[in-house]
Amino acid sequence: MNQGLYIQMFSIHGLVRAHNMELGFDADTGGQVKYVIELGKALSDNPMIRKVDLFTRLIVDKAFSEDYSRPVEQVTDKFRIIRLQCGGKKYIKKERLWPFLDEFVDRTIKFIKQEKSIPDIFHGHYPDAGYIANELSRIFGTPFVYTGHSLGKSKKRRLLEEGFTLDQINRQIRIDHRIEVEEHILKHADLVVASTHQEVEKQYGIYQNGTRPRFKIIPPGIDIHRFQPYYHDTLPDAPRSEESMYAKASLIKELNRFFQNSHKPLILALCRPDKRKNIKGLIKAYGEDNELQAMANLAVFAGIRKDISEKEESERDVLTRMLLLMDKYNLYGKMAIPKKHDFEHEVPELYHVAAERRGVFVNAALTEPFGLTLLEASTTGLPIVATNDGGPSDIIKNCKSGLLVDPRNTRAIARAIKDIITREDKWDTFSKNGILNTRKHYTWETHAATYAREMQDLNRRYDRSSMLVVSPKNPIGKTLSKLDTMVVTDIDNTLLGGDPDEVTELMALLAKNRERIGFAVATGRVLESALAILKKNRVITPDVIISSVGSEIHYGPDIQEERGWKSHISKNWNRDKIVEVLKTVDFIGLQAEDAQRSHKISYNMAPGKDRLARIHTILSRNRIQYNLIYSHEQYLDILPYRASKGKAIRYLSYKWEIPLKNFLVFGDSGNDEEMLRGEPSAVVVGNYSPELRHMQSARKVYFATKTHAGGMMEGIKYYGFMNTLNKRYAHDN
Repeated sequence: MNQGLYIQMFSIHGLVRAHNMELGFDADTGGQVKYVIELGKALSDNPMIRKVDLFTRLIVDKAFSEDYSRPVEQVTDKFRIIRLQCGGKKYIKKERLWPFLDEFVDRTIKFIKQEKSIPDIFHGHYPDAGYIANELSRIFGTPFVYTGHSLGKSKKRRLLEEGFTLDQINRQIRIDHRIEVEEHILKHADLVVASTHQEVEKQYGIYQNGTRPRFKIIPPGIDIHRFQPYYHDTLPDAPRSEESMYAKASLIKELNRFFQNSHKPLILALCRPDKRKNIKGLIKAYGEDNELQAMANLAVFAGIRKDISEKEESERDVLTRMLLLMDKYNLYGKMAIPKKHDFEHEVPELYHVAAERRGVFVNAALTEPFGLTLLEASTTGLPIVATNDGGPSDIIKNCKSGLLVDPRNTRAIARAIKDIITREDKWDTFSKNGILNTRKHYTWETHAATYAREMQDLNRRYDRSSMLVVSPKNPIGKTLSKLDTMVVTDIDNTLLGGDPDEVTELMALLAKNRERIGFAVATGRVLESALAILKKNRVITPDVIISSVGSEIHYGPDIQEERGWKSHISKNWNRDKIVEVLKTVDFIGLQAEDAQRSHKISYNMAPGKDRLARIHTILSRNRIQYNLIYSHEQYLDILPYRASKGKAIRYLSYKWEIPLKNFLVFGDSGNDEEMLRGEPSAVVVGNYSPELRHMQSARKVYFATKTHAGGMMEGIKYYGFMNTLNKRYAHDN
């Protein structure tokens, strides 16, 4: 705390880079990208913040800039963009990222352990990143902050009103899944940062858990150094870069290409080609009012495009409708629809051009969560006309830089524009108010200062209070991130079943070295059964429980589910199909219901010649991917092909950066065989089952003479495990 806070922010979809942002490229690369970059920069200037890392998706795709393939982008001395692979390397839409979010969680954990620095705050932007930040908060016991940017319930309602069926919406954007995730986020968030009162009351308020978290309204800021008042261009001593002068000249040339009379006031719109932005309503308002056409030109910058036919369906529909309306109202020579704009240099100059021509900026969206472009326009001195649905109400209230309108009333839109253009005194008042009041209410410096104070306060309260929604007593992430050694043992007939005094001796050794050695059990038992027998035998609480023959992983005393593992093994798993195709096999029988799990099918099968081969043949003929484990000459378990005790250990090694050579593994039967193989040091206790006899010649597998826990202690001594650990610990310290 004395050195300042370390913030990890997450905004994983879209094209994210710190310079020359491709805003408007698609629906995923919009205001949220700009928001998180500007926030990161502003926080890096705040003395209460030690470091900010913004996590996003790594993209290696020939269709996109190599910038998005850089694992680390150093933006300022305290602010970095960290790119991690998730869902492959190709660029994909955010709706297709849902199945891969646990992969992102795993890679973030690896990053944290490699950096040896656990953040003070996890902050997720949008529900996909909110899910990731919440999972990390759960694992590390660190506060979880959320910013929604837009909300699924509002979008669902709007799309239904537009005539889409629920089935269509779910098929295209998985809206119900998104809303379910949002409800979960609101249930567990320690703080939700919102932009406006309307967002809290009208948007979050319709959620079942909408009143559970604590909200803090912190409006986004404006980079007042980039968006300077338009009259600065006319001052003789105003510093002007070659880039900005070239950008302005290029814009004027491009606009003049469209207009018959380029000196008229300019009505400007700047947004993505999204139906919600109501570009259609603005063009209709302009096209149906001949008086407005006579007094002003209209320019609509609707994202970045090369060929409308190559855009996705929803954007293609909006852009096509723009062209059709332009033709319907014969707006040639009066309306400009440029194909692209450069955010870094051209957008500020675009506002300047419109203001110099005493025009108006219009945001006629059907609903607008905030309205960052309204602030950009206002801070340059360009008056605004804005939708009365959403965040613009707060902006107009604070800045007094324009008028609110009903976006569905095209005549009202036209009237408001004309009222500002034709009344010189009103234009001057709105222009002056915008310049002064945006600097009073909406700077990133102010935002960052408020944000930093809130995060510092949250961190203090989180440390001392048990009243918060998410406050694990023993956050497993903080434990495992410090370890580089782990002991893993089977339960039945390995750890337990022998002399209780030997179990006590082993537990004392592990408890004494808890800060240096991770303790895990790997069992064929289901979780509930494993917990019960461990408690009965007074076994210390494991850091990790691998249960159901490796198909489930849970952590620590809070029994936190390892969701990344579950997501990983679910690929191509079809439980119902396996049960169906094996229904006619007469030499197997399903075990009791309490032995079955979502990713484990358990049968009883007595030994018999070629019986295992027949099971393999049946499953293979039906093109089923699986992992088949036979143990104690009576139990047959069928798992996903990615699941087993051994694979679970390798997953833990990968995720928590614990080298496999630093694992010491103990077992006694066939369902332990895979985890006993390979790089870990392995011990087979003296009471082992016959199916392991063939491993006596295997490298790094020691067959103890003593049984059960006594054999485990024998194996520890054989490998000189504690001596090696002490040497490694002394070297590291």
